[in-house]
Amino acid sequence: MTKKYDLLCMGRSSIDLYSNNVGTPFVDIDSFAAYVGGSPTNISVGATRLGLDVALLTAVGEDPVGDFILNFLDKEGVATDYIPRKKEHRTSAVVLGIEPPDKFPLVYYRDNCADINITIDDVLAAPVTDCSVFQFAGTNLSKEPSRSATLYAAELAKRAGATVVFDGDFRPDQWHDVRAFGVSVRSALRLIDVVIGTEDEINAAVLTDAAQMKLTHSQVSDTKVAGDSRDAIQIMLEAGVKAVIEKIGPEGARVHQSGKPPIHVPGFPVEIYNILGAGDAFGGGFLYGLVNNWGWYKSARLGNACGAIVVTKHGCANFMPTMDEVLTFAESYGGLDE
Repeated sequence: MTKKYDLLCMGRSSIDLYSNNVGTPFVDIDSFAAYVGGSPTNISVGATRLGLDVALLTAVGEDPVGDFILNFLDKEGVATDYIPRKKEHRTSAVVLGIEPPDKFPLVYYRDNCADINITIDDVLAAPVTDCSVFQFAGTNLSKEPSRSATLYAAELAKRAGATVVFDGDFRPDQWHDVRAFGVSVRSALRLIDVVIGTEDEINAAVLTDAAQMKLTHSQVSDTKVAGDSRDAIQIMLEAGVKAVIEKIGPEGARVHQSGKPPIHVPGFPVEIYNILGAGDAFGGGFLYGLVNNWGWYKSARLGNACGAIVVTKHGCANFMPTMDEVLTFAESYGGLDE
């Protein structure tokens, strides 16, 4: 049965302020560029630019920042019909520094933000039963009412036959206790078909001791988590997850399935300018392949190509590649099937 949307993404959105002073310490930044951000929002834009019909379920305040986000999404062609405006809450913001090769500090302004106040009523007003793939992020589960609204959306989507995809999006400063991330993820595994995450995010899903976590230079999006990722992946697969997609940076990705050897999907070597948003670019590309039944290898290969392009750019959503751009890029490396 044909669904109205190829993909419905659910979760956070924000105005992202990226330092224009690349390489400058955060305290000396004197100007920022304003883009749209938030992991599921970035993924929705990336998948739309590649050619999918995509709707986004987030929430914004009745403020100019909310206008800024909706205006951008409308121009991109992402369906915004199901995004509620919550007058008692603010649209969130993120401030980001860029100090390559290894410092990308990030500060969230999410107190009283609109997207963490998505409700079950908001879910019922969205096309969660009329999409081929439903995607949500780990941060959705960090607070109520977003947590129960997200789980309810996943239940409805799965019951309606959608493939449910979870992106780790581990942001430790958004949780009252970092161990609660794993508790929440494990409780949701019964609803999830595909997990996407870095090795650190996979380890965070089974985190039992906060001392396993290391956060340096305020790099909230690149928190290091020690652990045995192979055991963590096995726990996910035994819970019924069909595939765990492990993002491994410049090396590409590994696809893990129960009873089968991992599939290594090589990345595309490029000079890194800014790692922020690379994982979301991967997500948009991978989901395009998933929707179009490209298979695990080619889907992840497209994701890798999208990520490689975005790490050479200043921002994320605003710099997602079109299909023509990514195919031209990949061809110079032998294409997506290699």
